[in-house]
Amino acid sequence: MEFELSEEQKQIKFSVREFAEAEIAPHVMEWDEAQHFPIELKPKLAELGLMGVLFPEQYGGAGMGYVEYATIIEELSRVDGSVGISVAAHNSLCSNHVYQFGSEAQREKYLAPLARGEHLGAWGLTEPSAGSDASGTRTTAVRQNDGWLINGSKNFITHAIHADTCIAFASNDRSKHSKGITAFIFEKGMKGFSPSKKENKLGLRASETASVVFEDCFVPDENRLGAEGQGFVNAMEVLDGGRVSIAALAVGIAQGAFESALRYSGERQQFGKPIREFQAIQFKLADMATQIDAARLLMYRAAWMKDQGKRTTKESSMAKLFASEVSVRVCEEAIQIHGGYGYTKDYPAEKYWRDSKLCTIGEGTSEIQRIIIARELLRQT
Repeated sequence: MEFELSEEQKQIKFSVREFAEAEIAPHVMEWDEAQHFPIELKPKLAELGLMGVLFPEQYGGAGMGYVEYATIIEELSRVDGSVGISVAAHNSLCSNHVYQFGSEAQREKYLAPLARGEHLGAWGLTEPSAGSDASGTRTTAVRQNDGWLINGSKNFITHAIHADTCIAFASNDRSKHSKGITAFIFEKGMKGFSPSKKENKLGLRASETASVVFEDCFVPDENRLGAEGQGFVNAMEVLDGGRVSIAALAVGIAQGAFESALRYSGERQQFGKPIREFQAIQFKLADMATQIDAARLLMYRAAWMKDQGKRTTKESSMAKLFASEVSVRVCEEAIQIHGGYGYTKDYPAEKYWRDSKLCTIGEGTSEIQRIIIARELLRQT
C-alpha cells in the first residue's frame, strides 16, 4: 500500500501547479467578478494534455490514470475551482461517457477532438423537475425514420453555451422509468438544439453554467450513445468517476483556503504577535489540515480503485461526501481566521467559501451520497 505519489506523478502535480500559478492565479478575481468563462485557456490546457487526461493516446489523450487525474483537478482547484470544475466536466462526464459507452466510430468522431482539446464537451442530465431524481427525465425521444425527435430541456449544464459536443438524456419509454432513458450526442449548431439561460451563481462564477433546449431536434440513430434504454444506467457508472472529480475539486478548494489562512495567520498581528501564535488559531489550523488530509486519502483510494478496474460506487460517494463537506468547513474557518478581512474581496477566503458549496450539491447532493453509501452497505450484508 503506497501513500506517496510516484516521481512521475509528482512531476505532473508540480507542472500543473506552476501552470495554475502563472496562467490562472493573476486573473481569478477578474474572471469571478465578470463571470468570464476563460475559453482562451483551452489551447493551453490542451497543450498540457489536460483536456484528455484519462484517454489513450490513440484518441489524442494523455493516457493517464485517475490518480493523476485527481491530482490535476486538485491543483487547478487550489487556485481556481472554476477552472477545476470545467476541466472535470469536460473529462470525466462528456468525454468519458463517449469513451466508456461509445462505438469505435463515435470515439473517432467525437472523443478524439475532445481529448485533443479541439472541442469542448458538456453533459446534460439535470432538468428543472429532475434533479436528485434524475430518473424522472421529462425530455422525450420519439423514433422518427432513421433517428429520433428530441423535445425538452436540461439545466445547470457546465459549458452549455460554448460546448461543441453535448451528451444529453431523453426518455424513449416512460413506462419503463429509468430503463426507458437513452443517451444521445448533440453537436453545436444542430437544428433545434440551443443554449438558453445562463445562471448567475454564488460561486464558481468563471465556470459557464446554463440551460440547453431541444425543440423538435432531430438526431440520427448513429448519434445514440450506448444501447437504447441504457442511458440512465450508464450515467450512474459515469458519475462514479465524476464523483472522484468533485472530491478532488473540494480538496483543492479546501487546500487553497487553508494555505491562505496559514499565510494570513503569520502576517496578522494582534496583542503584539502573529495570531498563529495563539492556541485558538493553532487548533483551527490543525483541524483544517487533518480534515483535508483525510479527504485527500479518501479521494486517492477511490481514484486508485478506478485505476485497478474495481467498482467504486461506495468509495466514490464516500470521497465526494466527506471531501465536499470538509471543504465547506475549512473554507468557513479560513474566513474566521481572516476575521473582518475574510468577509471582503481583498482576500481570497470569501471566494473559496463561495466556490466550496457547490461541491455538496453537484453530481449528487450530500443527501444522495448518504443514500448511495447506505444502499451499498446494505447490499453487502
